[in-house]
Amino acid sequence: MLDFADHQVGNDAPLGNFHSVNVNLQGRYMLEDRSEYPCTIIEMSPGSALLCGEGAGRIGERIIAYVDHVGRIEGTVVKQAADGFFMSLTTSERKKDKLAAQLTWLANKHELDLPEDRRHERVAPRNPNNILSLSDGRQYRCRLIDLSLSGAAIEIDVRPALRTPVTLGTMRGTVVRHFEDGIAIEFAHVQQGSTLERMFSE
Repeated sequence: MLDFADHQVGNDAPLGNFHSVNVNLQGRYMLEDRSEYPCTIIEMSPGSALLCGEGAGRIGERIIAYVDHVGRIEGTVVKQAADGFFMSLTTSERKKDKLAAQLTWLANKHELDLPEDRRHERVAPRNPNNILSLSDGRQYRCRLIDLSLSGAAIEIDVRPALRTPVTLGTMRGTVVRHFEDGIAIEFAHVQQGSTLERMFSE
């Protein structure tokens, strides 16, 4: 459940200070009546976002959303749109700078197409149990949802930050997405089919 209680509000700058970019990010948002809806963010800047979803926000209504690759955002509905609404993001200047860097990184790395781009076929492993290791030595049990030569989706209780280096089994990778029950990892190198078969199919 999303929660309004733990928000931190800073001074929001005018929307015109930022350039919007076209994106295709999945997320989930909550209206003031606590109803929740999945959404797609199709345009975003450090100061605004265009959300498409079934729950229509009213002008002036406060919204909280969790967005893949970006994390938590919140703000106010400023304009209705077909199938959605524009929201003005309410956040600190530090958060705006961080969001600007995230959007730039996403655009430059073409990260929006990962890990769902299906460049490599994803399969459900016969043996889903594995270990995720962080660079500081911490290890967590996880469950493989699916994997391919270029990445994997896993169920896990922790949420390492996006772009955190991790090791799944013996394969190094990077966290590229959060979802409700876990994370998605992009491997540092495209794996050989025999490697995956040996590691995860026994």
